[in-house]
Amino acid sequence: MAAFHFELVSPEKLLFSGEVEFVVAPGAEGEFTVLKDHAPVMTTLKSGVVTVADETGKTQKLFVQGGFADVNAAGFTILAQQATPLAELDLAKIDTELKEAREDFSDAKTEEARQSANERIQQLQEMRAAIAG
Repeated sequence: MAAFHFELVSPEKLLFSGEVEFVVAPGAEGEFTVLKDHAPVMTTLKSGVVTVADETGKTQKLFVQGGFADVNAAGFTILAQQATPLAELDLAKIDTELKEAREDFSDAKTEEARQSANERIQQLQEMRAAIAG
């Protein structure tokens, strides 16, 4: 297979930059796979797993929480709102944070606090689902 350049960037750091065989990304309208010479496209991403296969066929999975994807002649770039390698996510820690977020939701005194807690619950549930596979 032919390789192309891919970068995954979050506000904190560059998580991946290199030549890849393919990338599977969680587009807002469904998962999509990018190969070399893919047609240009720009789309939003939903929370989910990005799978990256390098030139040797080794795959790496990263969890992204939203962002943008841009495929052009120079390659493929994902600008993620937040991104974490799947291997770094800890199920026990996520479960603890999920319990705390649910308590925050129950204890919320304002609609803004409820909405914030609910958003955190949704993010944690998406992370948990990504780990559980």
